[in-house]
Amino acid sequence: MISTSDISNGINFKMDGNIVSVIWFQHHKPGKGGAMVRLKLKNLRTGAITETTVKSGEKFEEVVLDKKKMQYLYKEDQNFVFMDNDSYEQITVPSDHIGDSEKFLQDNMEVDVLFYKDEILGVELPSTVILEVVYTEQGLKGDTATSATKIAKLETGAEINVPLFVNIGDKLKIDTRTGEYIQRV
Repeated sequence: MISTSDISNGINFKMDGNIVSVIWFQHHKPGKGGAMVRLKLKNLRTGAITETTVKSGEKFEEVVLDKKKMQYLYKEDQNFVFMDNDSYEQITVPSDHIGDSEKFLQDNMEVDVLFYKDEILGVELPSTVILEVVYTEQGLKGDTATSATKIAKLETGAEINVPLFVNIGDKLKIDTRTGEYIQRV
């Protein structure tokens, strides 16, 4: 069991029958009444993000997730197929468990598949990926000094904002957690 004083970003626990992960938290002591904790939680089964407030000192059942390194093979209808690197066993993960990570998945990419007991909860991508730009408007000479951006379509189909100097064929380093451009490589 964990208490509200043990809560930190990334910790997983059961709340109202759901397995949730803490995205953000804030301890709050109003002028009147007892202390409380504001939470922004991600439901690991559905991907839904909710905000809630709990009383300070409340206890929750901590959930320990298992991570298994797997290789992404291909997409089949609305499911994604991954292969265990040790046993070569293939598993199918529904697209609702992948969420926004889908737009950064590349063939043969190694990912961490998250399990709770025998239930698949989701996929954790590497924090950054390198992807090639397949389409963007042509940049103009001298467009390197401003912070203006344009849309670029990447090889996986994802569309992100990039600086004006990025061109078709450039390889970009992308943060998979936020979907933001980091740098050209």
